[in-house]
Amino acid sequence: MNWYDNAIIYHIYPLGFCGAPKFNDFSDEISFRLDKVLDWIPHFKEMNVDALYLGPVFESVEHGYDIVDFKKIDRRLGDNNSFRFICDRLHENGIKVILDGVFNHVGRKFPQFVDIQEKGQGSSYCNWFQNLNFGGQSPCGDPFWYEGWNGHYNLVKLNLRNSGVCDYIMDAVNYWIDSFGIDGIRFDAADCIDFDFFKRIRSFCKSKKNDFWLMGEIIHGDYNRWANPEMLDGVTNYECYKGLYSSHNDKNYFEIDYSINRQSGTNGGIYKNISLYNFVDNHDVNRLASTISNPAYLPLIYTLEYTMPGIPSIYYGSEYGIQGRKENNSDDNLRPCLHLADMERENNELYKHIVKLGRIYRSYPALRTGSYERIQISNQQLLFKKVQGDQTVYVALNLSESPYEFSFSTHLPALVDVLSATQIDVKNGEAKVMLQPFTSMIIVADDIVNSGSETSSSQEAPSQTETDVEIGAHYRHYKGNEYEVIAVARHSENNEELIIYKSIRNGCVWARPKAIFCGKAGDGTISRFTKL
Repeated sequence: MNWYDNAIIYHIYPLGFCGAPKFNDFSDEISFRLDKVLDWIPHFKEMNVDALYLGPVFESVEHGYDIVDFKKIDRRLGDNNSFRFICDRLHENGIKVILDGVFNHVGRKFPQFVDIQEKGQGSSYCNWFQNLNFGGQSPCGDPFWYEGWNGHYNLVKLNLRNSGVCDYIMDAVNYWIDSFGIDGIRFDAADCIDFDFFKRIRSFCKSKKNDFWLMGEIIHGDYNRWANPEMLDGVTNYECYKGLYSSHNDKNYFEIDYSINRQSGTNGGIYKNISLYNFVDNHDVNRLASTISNPAYLPLIYTLEYTMPGIPSIYYGSEYGIQGRKENNSDDNLRPCLHLADMERENNELYKHIVKLGRIYRSYPALRTGSYERIQISNQQLLFKKVQGDQTVYVALNLSESPYEFSFSTHLPALVDVLSATQIDVKNGEAKVMLQPFTSMIIVADDIVNSGSETSSSQEAPSQTETDVEIGAHYRHYKGNEYEVIAVARHSENNEELIIYKSIRNGCVWARPKAIFCGKAGDGTISRFTKL
């Protein structure tokens, strides 16, 4: 399993995030605006973020997708040395770096295109661009025609069947991997890119880092065409993006359940082997808080995003429920300059909910990679479970304005909602769960997320000693042997917490996931380890 199969990803559009000028004046002055990311690292860590996905950072004319130099940080953001420092600090804090690979098109100031403007048919780069010919004039007044991406002639489409173009891009990718240690690429406009190019870049990147993540922006179509063992690891999950908000606006959980089952359900699952990138908003679409018809839906939608199959992501600022809509054919409102101190005065309850979701997601492997099985559904209620090995997690959502009680069979003798640290009534294999309006629950057998200090005295929550593990303390295994905890570590591939402990009897050293170390054993009623 690769790191991205277990990741929480935070997405930033750098030029907007940093408040950079709208246009690059290509002066000698460099502004180190992207250093702002360094101040946000504690914020990322509190949210349990595993990777930072940065929108375009290469030198460009305007918005980052009209690139001029694939090997240079945009001077409105900083320079290569400052960016290397940023990458190093992120990596030191356990946060991987994903860059936006805009390889389908370039800006009109791209040097090889300028060479054609200056030399005409005498340029050696005439075959670098898609459908370039000298039989007419371009809409921009050039004495030749070329293909612009989606009709935008400031975005000159590259000819990715030209070996020189591919060599040029491979060299740039190699530079960012070797010099900055980047961990993945998001491919812009992946549906327009030649399949042979994807096959070549996959082979190259995986040879450099076998866990290098390759994710494509795909809006329509069969995701298997792009994400497969020969090409990309995953794609943007636009199908469920729409379903996540519209199933709430329309009060119709059948819509999102249908999509999830089609993609990853136990009885279907046409995308089970793909790392789907789940999102509720991004730099191209209206903010979620401006899309939903009732702000009470926000926590429900994020609960669903963090618990459904796929990789959850957060677009910067949306953890505080900020709003933003496209206006006058402009995306500027979707890509604002933000400051943490200002955002913290926004929807703090939503932020706390998302932080809690991150902790829960990190604690239960079944949430990250378990199978999806719907248990009950109606227009305004949904109950499903995620199962991996012997771990089962139930997720319940109530979209109604009235309380709703779920009743379902379970093999587990005791259950607790880890969002509220509330015990669930289980009798004779039947669980009963009362959800208040517009609330959700994540229900497990062992609560390793909450401590007694975080819950009210009226709630029967696990004690501090049950949820925290003390380094240096001695613990007795339920079968009798005694051990000393010597460290708490992180799994290098999935960032899962591991307890490292040593046998008092013979000195043997062992490691267990914290979820198992702190969990129940036997018939599910006794603690696996008890602190002495």
